[in-house]
This record gives sequence, C-alpha cells and structure tokens, in this order.
Amino acid sequence: MKKLILSAAICGFAFTAAPALAQDESAESSYLSLGVGVWDVTQDDDMATDLRVEYRHGDALFWKIKPWGGLEATTDGSIWGGVGVLADFKPAQNIYITPSFGVGLYAQGGSDKDLDHPIEFRSQLEAGYEFDNTHRLGVAFGHISNADLGDDNPGTEILNVYYHMPVGSLF
Repeated sequence: MKKLILSAAICGFAFTAAPALAQDESAESSYLSLGVGVWDVTQDDDMATDLRVEYRHGDALFWKIKPWGGLEATTDGSIWGGVGVLADFKPAQNIYITPSFGVGLYAQGGSDKDLDHPIEFRSQLEAGYEFDNTHRLGVAFGHISNADLGDDNPGTEILNVYYHMPVGSLF
C-alpha cells in the first residue's frame, strides 16, 4: 500500500505542478506506443523483459487528461492489460513529461511474480524528447500493484523505453 500511495503522490504532484511549466498546445496527436524494458527492475530474482503496446488518444477528456489503453507482456509469460488516463506536459520545446494512471487485469503466466490479485493498478511517470515530426522517444518508470485488494501486495517496478508514433503518420 505504501508503494501505491507513493506512486499516486508522484503522479498527483506531476498533474498539479506541471501546468505551470506547460506550453499551450492547440492540436495533439494520438499515438501508437511501443515499449521495451525491465519488469521487476528493483528485484534481482524476478526480472524479465517487459514488452508493451499502447494507444494514447490525442483528444483530452477535460483539461489535459486523455485516455489510454494498452497491453503489457513479459518474457516470463505475465500479461497485464488495462486502461487509464494520462496528461502530457511540455516544460520546454521538444521535451515532454507524462504522468499516467490505469487499472487492468493481470495474469501471472509462468512468472514467479505473484501479484496476489487479478486487478492491478499501474502508475507511471515518463519523460522524453519529441522530434519535429511529433514522433517521441521516452523513458518511463512505473509501478504495478493491487492496492491491497489481495492478501499480499508485493507490487513490481518497471523501467521502459518508449517509441511513440503519431497514428496519423501510420496510414
């Protein structure tokens, strides 16, 4: 529970502090996002490669809050699929910061990492560079846990590198 509270506090700070740094954006892109990283990066015994595909909608629901959905799988056979919200902030030209939060379903697969509940929450903070063609390259640190829905709440941390492609450039 402490890790979830810390993750929520980090995202909450980013959602409230970043608007002062944000530049006004008139049109935003929807993105197809691909990620690769290390699952359970803070543990030595359950590490695996993390692979992701996400869709990040360009239109805000309100203020800067946008929906996203994605699927995440590890080389150990764990799968997490979920939906959530994110906000993009641009503190400087070509630099972006994206806090996000989501909820989804988790299947342990062949992994030794038992998160103790099928419902898992993901909080994440990403920072990166946006190229002039609006493609993006970023690094994200995230946390997945069950928020004490299960008897145990071990959680896991994930470090990822993302490549985001504007959906309009794909067709």
